[in-house]
Amino acid sequence: MVDTLKIESVPISRRDSFNARDTRTRNLKPFNSGDIKILLLENVSAKAVDILKKAGYQVEFHTKALDKDELIERIKDVHAVGIRSKTKLTEEVLSHANKLLTIGCFCIGTNQVDLSYAASRGICVFNSPFSNSRSVAELVIAEIILLSRQLGDRSREMHEGVWNKVSKACYEIRGKTLGIVGYGHIGTQLGVLAESLGMQVVWYDILPVMPIGMSRAADSLDELLAEADFVSLHVPETPETKDMIGERELSLMKKGAYLINASRGTVVEIDALAAALKSGHLGGAAVDVYPTEPLANGPGFESALRNCPNTLLTPHIGGSTEEAQRMIGIEVANAIVKYINSGASVNAVNFAECDLRAIPETDLTTVRIVNVHQNVPGVLRQINNILADFNVNKQISDSKGDVAYFMADVTVNEHSEINTIYEQITAINENIITRVLF
Repeated sequence: MVDTLKIESVPISRRDSFNARDTRTRNLKPFNSGDIKILLLENVSAKAVDILKKAGYQVEFHTKALDKDELIERIKDVHAVGIRSKTKLTEEVLSHANKLLTIGCFCIGTNQVDLSYAASRGICVFNSPFSNSRSVAELVIAEIILLSRQLGDRSREMHEGVWNKVSKACYEIRGKTLGIVGYGHIGTQLGVLAESLGMQVVWYDILPVMPIGMSRAADSLDELLAEADFVSLHVPETPETKDMIGERELSLMKKGAYLINASRGTVVEIDALAAALKSGHLGGAAVDVYPTEPLANGPGFESALRNCPNTLLTPHIGGSTEEAQRMIGIEVANAIVKYINSGASVNAVNFAECDLRAIPETDLTTVRIVNVHQNVPGVLRQINNILADFNVNKQISDSKGDVAYFMADVTVNEHSEINTIYEQITAINENIITRVLF
């Protein structure tokens, strides 16, 4: 597979490239940026749309996810697609993406994308793992207070015309212990907020992490479950975390404790949680994510957790705030622009992270070669043999799994030399995508 972008003629001049006093850098472009087509789905942030349009791209914007057949048709001739959590970019869908260079997931998770297949097609995937951390942490704090006072049930009763003023099993959260499973960006922010409200914080993570504030690490998940009054889950979706909270783990929790899941829907066994709530072993739960979720807003949501006592159910809105969506839009849109225009793959999910320092604005003789190839012996030797007759100013190469990524800034004297480099590299059997930026 080779990149289908056409190389256009540009003048090459011999200006001085080494003016040390001029620190301005040249903005690289993928030939004619007006030819770049972007498909944005699921009502991604208006800020992202603005960034991509200002980059000169053609932007097609949709407020909702597309069904599979329409998605396959629309994705055929776009160079980038932006999605949130509902759009599924499977191998079947991506196999029709003839020009796709990059995917922007305007959310934390990337399990809706076949990452390995995307990499094998030379499609770089970006997400925004940190921008909504505060929003999720604040939601969890709200749920801790709501659960401890049974406010969900009291509100529902009032809407039904029932006055039920009670204090039994209603508590302050001051002095209670919050157990955080997954002490990453969300977990650490949650811990700081909880401590400010007078809670004790204990956490468990598979990686060694520096504790923040007065929090401390538990030696095991079992230890945390047995100690915490509230357990909040903040782990990724992996084979290891699937059903990590089941009947056994729930039985280890204190009687009357509360479980909160704002991470991934596959982490908790829903039927076991429903049984623990109905039996009274747990005092309540708040769930924002589910093993399967509807593709569109409206009726039809089914779950064993519906109508369980003191149970807050929300429709995957942990990161759904104006602030979080704006920050996600900025982060992912800028990553898309940088990858298309300069080849930078920093913070990519399925690619090795590579970048080169910018080319000085006065240097009009340097072009950037960007190449994705199969990670097998001998490919770099072939590329370097092709570039051997040119002045290579700088280069970098790295690999992730079966796919390798290569970038090099090369000085050329004639436009025909650009064509020569491009054609020879794309002729390598292991080539996936080659681009020339200038």
